[in-house]
Amino acid sequence: MKQTTCAVRPTMMADFDAIYEEQELAEENHEEAHVQMVPDPIVIRGAGNMTVFGLSNRFNVHFPAGLVSRVAPEEFKATVLRINAVLKKTLPVNVKWLFCGCVCCCCTLGCSLWPVICLSKRTQHTLNKLLEWENSHLYHKLGLHWRLSKQQCDSSSMMEYVLLIEFIPKTPIYRPD
Repeated sequence: MKQTTCAVRPTMMADFDAIYEEQELAEENHEEAHVQMVPDPIVIRGAGNMTVFGLSNRFNVHFPAGLVSRVAPEEFKATVLRINAVLKKTLPVNVKWLFCGCVCCCCTLGCSLWPVICLSKRTQHTLNKLLEWENSHLYHKLGLHWRLSKQQCDSSSMMEYVLLIEFIPKTPIYRPD
């Protein structure tokens, strides 16, 4: 009798291990099923005729097709117009300082370009603050996040600032912890 019991016991242990491994695989597959695919961010490039340190003087208000049924075209246009208003106010001053800095560059050993660099940083900071306000008041509720990002130009190796509209993945509230 003891031999029969010993013969049954190893097969039960082998079955138990097999069931345990199957449950592990099922849990891994269950976790992979809840991974959400997030679309690529929408890139809005500068559409102006003047660029200072990679920042164009305006962005296009054309509504991108990737935002259909996510945000109203009027809200998108209002945001881009606010951004363009900041650029319209700050970039002409930057261009004047850039021209003066280039004229005096030889005499000042390049130090006359510092005001332009500081003004450009201030413009970027102002745009980031505006986008942060827009995100917190509207776009985060819609699952979108706007930000100013530096990317390489398509036509050359130079860098430019673009607006990125990223999609925030929805949190699965019905999924158990």
